[in-house]
Amino acid sequence: MANTAEESENLARIERYFAVINSGGDVVEEFFSPDVIQEEFPNRLLPNGARRDLAALKEAAERGKAFMSGQHFEVLNTYADGRTVIVESIWTGTVAVDAGPFKAGTTMRARFAQFFTFAEGRIVEIRNYDCFDPW
Repeated sequence: MANTAEESENLARIERYFAVINSGGDVVEEFFSPDVIQEEFPNRLLPNGARRDLAALKEAAERGKAFMSGQHFEVLNTYADGRTVIVESIWTGTVAVDAGPFKAGTTMRARFAQFFTFAEGRIVEIRNYDCFDPW
């Protein structure tokens, strides 16, 4: 079944979103609605999960930049259904500083399933299901 125009536009936005992340750029202003909500379900890194608004997303991105010297998403699959785009990816990141169980230079890896909901060309909701490899 062919994608609608809206679905095709949202898929193209997601491709740009991940291209910007992979280049080390800032995705907040360009891609997120001011009222965006991200829910990260419990995982090994965040056992209680997290719920973030735009300010908290910006703060988490800054913390991530301080902790990681680089990251990359390999997008495996994308699916669009109306206003929702589902992305299956493999994330790898290199730890920049010693912190807790992590040593600088360590490569972390996870498989992600992310559900992005769009409104007026911007991401208004993200649901993350992150599955980290053992460390």
